[in-house]
Amino acid sequence: MTQAFVCLGSNMGDAQAHLAEAREKISAMTGVSVSEVSSLYRTEPQGRKDQPWFLNQVIRLDCDDDVTAEALLDFLLERERIMGRVRDAADHFGPRVIDMDLLLFGNEQRSGDDHLILPHPRMAQRAFVLVPLLEIAPELVMPDGKSVKSLLEKLSWRLEGSAIFQ
Repeated sequence: MTQAFVCLGSNMGDAQAHLAEAREKISAMTGVSVSEVSSLYRTEPQGRKDQPWFLNQVIRLDCDDDVTAEALLDFLLERERIMGRVRDAADHFGPRVIDMDLLLFGNEQRSGDDHLILPHPRMAQRAFVLVPLLEIAPELVMPDGKSVKSLLEKLSWRLEGSAIFQ
């Protein structure tokens, strides 16, 4: 069994319903079960500020041994497309119906592949990832030996209720 972590996000339409649908679709993948779900967090947009705030959460998945990181990522990307996600290279940080980012897949480390980089290349810079990740996996240590808590301590951010400012 391999544990994987996925960050879900939406800032279009009924974001809460989109996140619920994403969790449902992920739990339907053969060999994958959702084992933990963080609270929902309202998060300030990153990269492009002139858009609605996001609703984000992190989920932990238990993956059977025959599920690979590539298969999981491909499944997530296809579910994004089915749910109406349109990827625009010119507006990478723009609004989205759903975003499903594979953060971690066990202790796998991968780089040099634009399709799959593990851990997710920007997760250590994002409070909207680290806060919910810390909530559901407080003792989690990254493949490089750094704790999630130590990564979060390096960021400038604040939490007001369920809103994350960064």
